[in-house]
Amino acid sequence: MKQHPFYSWGKFVSNKKSRWVTLLVWVLLTVVLSFAFPSVNKVENNQAQNLPNTSMSQKADRLIKKEFPSDSGNPLLIVWNRKEGLNPTDYQNIQNLYKELKNNPLNNQLTLPSFDLMPLQALAQGASKDGTTIITPVLFDKKAGDEVLQENIKKLKRLINNQIDHSPIDRKLTDSGLHVRFSGPVGIQTDAVSLFSQADIKLLISTVVLVLVFLIILYRSPIMALVPLIVVGFSYGVISPLLGILGDKGIITVDAQAVSIMTVLLFGAGTDYCLFLISRYREFLLKEEDKYKALQMAMKESSGAITMSALTVVIGLGTLLLAHYGAFHRFAVPFSFAVLIMGIAAITILPAILAILGRVSFYPFIPRTKKMDAERAMKKVKPLKKKQSRININQKIGKLVTRKPWTIILVSIFLLGGLALFVPRVQYTYDLLQSFPKDMPSREGFDLISKHYSSGLLAPVKVVVDTENKNIPVKKELESLPYVKEVTEPIAGKYKNTLQLYEVSLVDNPYSIKGMNRIPQLENKIKNLLNQYEIKDVQKHYWIGGETVTNLDTKNTTERDQSIIIPVMIGLIALLLLTYLRSITAMIYLILTVILSYFSALGAGWLILHYGLGATAIQGSIPLYSFVFLVALGEDYNIFMVSEIWKNRKKQNHQDAVSNGVAKTGAVISSAGLILAGTFLVLATLPIQVLVQFGIVTCVGVLIDTFIVRPLLVPAITTVLGRFAYWPGALWKTDIENSKIGESLGED
Repeated sequence: MKQHPFYSWGKFVSNKKSRWVTLLVWVLLTVVLSFAFPSVNKVENNQAQNLPNTSMSQKADRLIKKEFPSDSGNPLLIVWNRKEGLNPTDYQNIQNLYKELKNNPLNNQLTLPSFDLMPLQALAQGASKDGTTIITPVLFDKKAGDEVLQENIKKLKRLINNQIDHSPIDRKLTDSGLHVRFSGPVGIQTDAVSLFSQADIKLLISTVVLVLVFLIILYRSPIMALVPLIVVGFSYGVISPLLGILGDKGIITVDAQAVSIMTVLLFGAGTDYCLFLISRYREFLLKEEDKYKALQMAMKESSGAITMSALTVVIGLGTLLLAHYGAFHRFAVPFSFAVLIMGIAAITILPAILAILGRVSFYPFIPRTKKMDAERAMKKVKPLKKKQSRININQKIGKLVTRKPWTIILVSIFLLGGLALFVPRVQYTYDLLQSFPKDMPSREGFDLISKHYSSGLLAPVKVVVDTENKNIPVKKELESLPYVKEVTEPIAGKYKNTLQLYEVSLVDNPYSIKGMNRIPQLENKIKNLLNQYEIKDVQKHYWIGGETVTNLDTKNTTERDQSIIIPVMIGLIALLLLTYLRSITAMIYLILTVILSYFSALGAGWLILHYGLGATAIQGSIPLYSFVFLVALGEDYNIFMVSEIWKNRKKQNHQDAVSNGVAKTGAVISSAGLILAGTFLVLATLPIQVLVQFGIVTCVGVLIDTFIVRPLLVPAITTVLGRFAYWPGALWKTDIENSKIGESLGED
C-alpha cells in the first residue's frame, strides 16, 4: 500500500542522519541570512504614503507643491503655556532661546523667525486671546531624518531646561507654572518613532514570556516549553533578513506597525502549529514504544491540517494586496510570508527537534506505553501520575453537543448575535493623532493649541481654483458658508497665474467626522460657483487638499478596501475548504460561523473599549484588520477539529464521530487559542491606541472562536445536519467508501 506523503516525510525527517541535517540546514540558513542581509527592523519606512495618487488630497498636494512651493521646511511647533497667563519673564525666555538658536543652529535648521529682536509687547500679540498660550516655530529641512530630528529635540530640551528652572517640559499640565510642549509635524513624527521603537522591544519580551508561561502550565515541562519558542526563533531568524532584503531593495515597504503585528502573529500562530504536532506526538507516544514511529504517525495525522491551516492564513492575509490603502497593502507580504515560513518550520525543524529529543522533551511527565510503565514498575520506578481531568471535560463537551445540539445552537446564536447587534453603534475615527497616548508630549501640545486657538486654524482646508482670469468671488462665497470661520487672501500660482490658493478654516474640528463631512458640501459649493461663471469641465478647475481631506480620503479608501477584500477573502477560503473537505454544506456553515464570530468580537470589543476603557471612537482600520485575522485564524481551529470528525466518520457513526472529534481536539485547540489570544492581548499593553484596539478586538474574537464557536456551535450544527454535513462528498456513500475521504485527511 502506498504510504501517505506526510508519513514518508516523517520517516525521512526522523531518520538518525536526516534529523541532524534538517537542524543544521536551519541553523546555517539563520546564520548566513542574518549576516548577509539587514534585519526587517533596519529597513522600516514609517513615512510611506497611504493614499493612492488618484485621491483628491494627493492630487491637490502635488499641485500645491508645484504651483505654490514653500521653503518653510518641516515645522516643529513649540507650545508655551501658563494657566495663569504668560508673563514678561516667559516671553524673555522665548527670546533667549531663539537668540541661542540663531547663534548656534541645530542640524538642518532653516531660517528662524526674529523673535529675539521683537519688543516683548509685539511678541505677546501672537499669544492666544486669553493670554495663556503662544506657539513659536522652528523649521527644519524636509530631508532631515528621524535620528537628526530626535537629536535636535534633545538639544532643545537641554537648552530650555538650562534657561528655565523646574523643567517646564516635564511639568504636568495640571500643575501650575510654565509648560512647554513640542508639537506639529516634527514633534508628532519624533514621538511616534520613539513610541514604536520602545514598543518593539516591549512587545517581543512580553510575548516570549507569555508564551513560555502558557507552555510550562500546559506541558509542565521546561524542555517542551522551549521547543516551540526555538522553532519560532529559527523562523524569525529566516523571515527577518529575507523581508529585510526585500525592503532594502525597494520590492516591499515595511513599517513599524506591520513589524509589531507580525511578531505577535508569528508567536501566536507559530506556537499553535507546533502544538498541533506536539499533541499528536504525545498521544502516539502513549501507544507506540518506538519514538520514531510515533513521530511518523503524528506527522501523518497532523501535517495535513497544519499545512491547510497555514495555507488558509497565507491566502487570507494575501488578499490585503488588493488594498488601495498603503498600510493595508504593506501588511500583505510580511504577514503571509511569515506564516508560510512558520508553516514550513512546523513540519521540518520541529519534527527534527522532536526526533532528537524523543520522550525526554516531555520531562518530567514523560509519556510511555502501558507496557513501558509496567516494566518501570517492575524496576520499582514509580511513574508520575497523568492528570485526566482535561480529557474528561472535553469528553463531556463532546457528548453535550451531540445530545442537545439545538439548545447549543440557539444559545450560541443568541449570545453571539446579541454582541453583534452593537456593531452598528461603533464610532470610528480617522485622526492618526488620536491613536497616540493622551500624555504624549506632541499630543498634549496639539490639545493646548486646539483649546486656546481656533481648531480650524490647526489644519486649514486648502482650496485651489483655476478662475481662467474670470472675476469669480471665491473668497466671498466661501466666507458666506456657515461652517467656514475664515478664508485667507488668494495666492497666485507660480507657473499658472490663473490658479488661486485659499486656506479655509472650518468652524468644526478639522480632524473630526463632522469636519470631514463638510468637505463634500464645500466641494458642491465650488462646483456650483464655477458652473455659475460658465467654467467648462469643472472637475479640472478645482482641487481641495489638507488634513481634513486626507482623512476623508482615508475613510473612503478604507471602505472601498473592505468592500473588495472581505468578499474575495471569503470566496478564497471557501474554495480551500471545499477542496479540502469535499463538502459544500460544511464549507458554508464553517464560513458563516466564523463571520458570526467576527461580528460578535467587534461588538464585544466596542463594549470593552467604549464602556470599559472610555474610548469615544476606534480607528477606522480596525474592522478590516480584525476581519482578516479572525476569519483566517478562526478557520485554523475549524480545520483541525473538522479533520478529526471527518477521519472518525470512516469507523464511527455520525454522533460518535462528532463527539470524539470534539473530545480529541478540545485540549490542544483550547490551549492554542489561549496562547493566540494572549499574544494579541499583549498589544493592549502598548501605548499606541490603534494596536491596543486591534489587540483587544482580535483577542476577544479568538476567545469566542476557541470556547464557543469551535467546541459548541460548529459540532452542534454538524450533529444536526447528520449525513448532509458531508454533502456531496460522502452523502450517499457507505462507511467503507467514506474511508477513502481519510486519505485526503492524513490516512493511508
